[in-house]
Amino acid sequence: MSDAESPADFEPIEPNAGEDFEPVDVFPDSTDFDLRPGADSCYKCSVCDTNCPVAEVDDDFPGPKFQGPEQWRLKQQDDDYGVDESVMDCSNCMRCDSACPSGVPLSQMHNTARGEYVEEEMSRLSVEYWRNRVLANYRTSAWLASKAPRLANVAMNFGPARWLMEKAMGITSERDFPAFATETFREWWERRGAAAGSRERAQEHRERRGEPRDADKRVAYFHGCYSNYNTPEVGKSMVRVFEHFGYEVVVPEQGCSGTPMFANGMLSDARRHAEVNVSSFADLVDQGYDAIASCTSCSMALRQEYPELFDIDGIDDVARHTFESVEYLRIHEDLREELREADVDGDLAREFAYHAPCHARNQGLERQAVELFRDLDGVDVADVGDSCSGISGTYGWKDEKYEKSMAIGEEMFEHMEATEGETGMTECPTCAMQMEHGTGYEIRHPLELLDAALVE
Repeated sequence: MSDAESPADFEPIEPNAGEDFEPVDVFPDSTDFDLRPGADSCYKCSVCDTNCPVAEVDDDFPGPKFQGPEQWRLKQQDDDYGVDESVMDCSNCMRCDSACPSGVPLSQMHNTARGEYVEEEMSRLSVEYWRNRVLANYRTSAWLASKAPRLANVAMNFGPARWLMEKAMGITSERDFPAFATETFREWWERRGAAAGSRERAQEHRERRGEPRDADKRVAYFHGCYSNYNTPEVGKSMVRVFEHFGYEVVVPEQGCSGTPMFANGMLSDARRHAEVNVSSFADLVDQGYDAIASCTSCSMALRQEYPELFDIDGIDDVARHTFESVEYLRIHEDLREELREADVDGDLAREFAYHAPCHARNQGLERQAVELFRDLDGVDVADVGDSCSGISGTYGWKDEKYEKSMAIGEEMFEHMEATEGETGMTECPTCAMQMEHGTGYEIRHPLELLDAALVE
């Protein structure tokens, strides 16, 4: 032992545990700027910062640790402290949530801070505010475009109009606007007989599979904005695949999931849509339905962000009964066995470069497509790594963020181009936009491959 005192010589000071002791209230209760419990669990390890794709390409971005726990502490100690404007540079990829070893609710803090910044700090007269509001409320724009989709497709990608949108609103002209479908998913759904038609087809498939005709297999489909207005083929595949397994599908009234609104701090808008969604799906959950989403950002919103941010009757039940579509089938059906006996030819017999969306990773679903299609004859699915695509919904559509979004996506582009095929695969519609934009590849959804392999 060294010359230092031995442990036996150490006499600890008696703690002050008497009646006069008053603990220091480091983080007093506050009714405003509530970044929620958990901030004091942060011990500044900076793992969240090292996993942040925005911080990796933007030296001026302070990172998720500052945007969450540190801003909360600053606010608690300084009544005049306002939310730092850099919170609007967060892309809401939510990778920091899964990276944090202490379980700090970082994305919840960021969403709350963005909401306060937009509500109290951002000028309602600014171009940025109205640009963000238009992007966040994509459902409104898509609904209008769906009334004359061919005209909208020409107008939205007309060169002078794109230039004007960039100069006047800050929406980048570098990207092509996604095409609007000439028939929305809901129009197709109604034309096909809606819930009554689905019930009849599901019962026929149960008989074919040797299951009771009246088996309790019912799901409520949350199609989201993009599958309704832009890629109805994803919704169609979802319905056909679930009916193939004997599920009765219903498509209730619904609004936007709120994901683009969370990312832009438009929490009042998000709450209005959440109230519609929770009301519709809570009633169905009470009747024994599960909620199914074909977009991983939509399932993430319903199962995590809603109960974190809103207090709406029935919200916890909806969250507990919400699943991503392929995830649900993997839980309840022997998908692997059915795919071993199937094959794919024609248009989808090819090699796919699969990208797992960040919001899929947060739900533990990042490898499901690669594992699922491993034994499917006629196709090969290559994982292109764990990098972020960079677009993060509306983030990559903003002129000042475009170059950053492309820098974030560079690793994904390189990995995609290193695969043998020239077709991508992902569950996220905006990741699909970025993948196509960065490589020129056609992008498909796993549900489309399941449809081609299993549905006659």
